[in-house]
Amino acid sequence: MKSDSCKGNWQMTSFWADRTPVHEAVKAGHVCKLKQLIENGACVNVVTVDSITPLHEASLRGQLQCAQMLLAAGAEIEARNIDGSTPLCDACAVGSIECVKLLLTYGANVNPLNFTASPLHEACMIGSAECMKVLIDVGANLEAYDCHFGTPLHVACTKPHIDCAKVLLNAGANVNGAKLHETALHLAAKAKDVDLIQMLIDYGANVYAADNRGRLPLDYTQLGSCSAECLKYYQSTPMSLKHHCRLTLRRVLGPRRLHEIHQLNIAPRLISYLCYD
Repeated sequence: MKSDSCKGNWQMTSFWADRTPVHEAVKAGHVCKLKQLIENGACVNVVTVDSITPLHEASLRGQLQCAQMLLAAGAEIEARNIDGSTPLCDACAVGSIECVKLLLTYGANVNPLNFTASPLHEACMIGSAECMKVLIDVGANLEAYDCHFGTPLHVACTKPHIDCAKVLLNAGANVNGAKLHETALHLAAKAKDVDLIQMLIDYGANVYAADNRGRLPLDYTQLGSCSAECLKYYQSTPMSLKHHCRLTLRRVLGPRRLHEIHQLNIAPRLISYLCYD
């Protein structure tokens, strides 16, 4: 049973503390100890001086059983730490897919209402394409904007995590979305990743997009490098008509209806082409 001090409004029941026995039990993954503490009335929503709750701790460490126990005891699922991160953000930050699924089952908000990194940003940062797919399936905002990192696609291209970028692009992320006029293609050029550059262009990236300094993606490459030659080629070679048709159809459908491509009464090879299979 929870103690009376842990019932009611979150803002009224949480309190500041150093590391508590609950935090330490979660950190060590001591499920029996945690169970005993909860049964003896320990508050599951106590926060440390940096606003870390036991559920944050469990999420950051991928402690699934501890997280289940805390949630069942009434842990606040949308608690924010000092950086503004929720437990779902933390689970994504370490690629703990099982904790991500658990938190979503308990109603964790996949699109927190602030301008800090979203769970999808966090999954991109660590390169967890698996977590990203789960988040996108439940409605994660592909264009969520962080004032430091930009969109999730910006994050994926900065790292660079090409598999994460592909997940986002397949889901319909805006390939030409800008952060201070800096596009994903600018970031791929800075990363000198030719495969990423080619993929972005294949999904419609504008090779002539200029950033806030008036520089094109090509301007961030070294003369004679593979990435420079790749960008120069695409600047001088028009895309095929079928390629433009694919981009137009996907743009018209939009992210929410891209799955309907598979329902079109056309040849399977055309469906594969439209879906980048």
